[in-house]
Amino acid sequence: MRARRSCLAVPGSNPRFLEKAQGLAADEVFLDLEDSVAPGAKKDARTNIVAALRDGDWAGKTVVVRVNDLTTEWTYRDVIEVVEGAGDRLDCVMLPKVEDASHVTWLDTLLGQIERATGLPEGRIGIEAQIESARGLVAVDEIAGASPRLETLVFGPADFMASIGMRTLVVGQQPPGYDEGDAYHYILMRILMAARAHDLQAIDGPYLQIRDADGFRQVARRAAALGFDGKWVLHPSQVGAANAVFSPSQEDYDHAELILDAYEYYTTVEKRGAVMLGDEMIDEASRKMALVISAKGRAAGLPRTTSFTPPAS
Repeated sequence: MRARRSCLAVPGSNPRFLEKAQGLAADEVFLDLEDSVAPGAKKDARTNIVAALRDGDWAGKTVVVRVNDLTTEWTYRDVIEVVEGAGDRLDCVMLPKVEDASHVTWLDTLLGQIERATGLPEGRIGIEAQIESARGLVAVDEIAGASPRLETLVFGPADFMASIGMRTLVVGQQPPGYDEGDAYHYILMRILMAARAHDLQAIDGPYLQIRDADGFRQVARRAAALGFDGKWVLHPSQVGAANAVFSPSQEDYDHAELILDAYEYYTTVEKRGAVMLGDEMIDEASRKMALVISAKGRAAGLPRTTSFTPPAS
């Protein structure tokens, strides 16, 4: 799976931002044609994005374009112009406001038609689906299984909060009057369960108070603790924090790699299932948990600072 600890939104109508994004340390950059682009600027934004994809240096990043939602008159032209113009430079297309599996199927079909017509490898371009409404959440299991192109489910909190009538204007924070627990816990877990059941990644939505660094870290830690793979970021100042929060600690990463090495040694060389690693018993379940941490650490580029030494015979 691709690293998506930080997913930076960049308006396609701003060439300066498109250029600056190339030098930032975000794992994913999604070039936006939807909410951050005014209706009258969408045509020019497509041109800007194709030029940025063709001429820019996006090495080391997952490159995504968010098109407009399927109820608008812009969506089909967004997909056709961007993929025909720069499909070979594109990793995924993000479809917002997905409420039904048929939305994903539509995009899958159109991408396949364009790939065949332009000679691109069929099926290479992935899909990211944004869950932004009550209807989308209710249908999230079907959405998650709608296409083999799907790589990620992305929570869209602002539209979602509006769709359920949540009484707050602050995206990401607990609504006034909700004094116990977490108003977003069910939503996040529902998205996460659907994603994992279909081997997809799950990405938390943005935190709009870009000057509130502590608030950003708090909500990012909440999503990371549940198992989310990353978070949408709106400003360069949030990139480093997201990368740090969604990476395992050096200690946890080293420990996970030790578990994997020790378990492989004991099961293959000594033919034992449950064994001791120091004061800790490890078994197949331990290996599965360690795989999760090690994968996140490797994706983050963490080095190993310890190594497993088999016991003396």
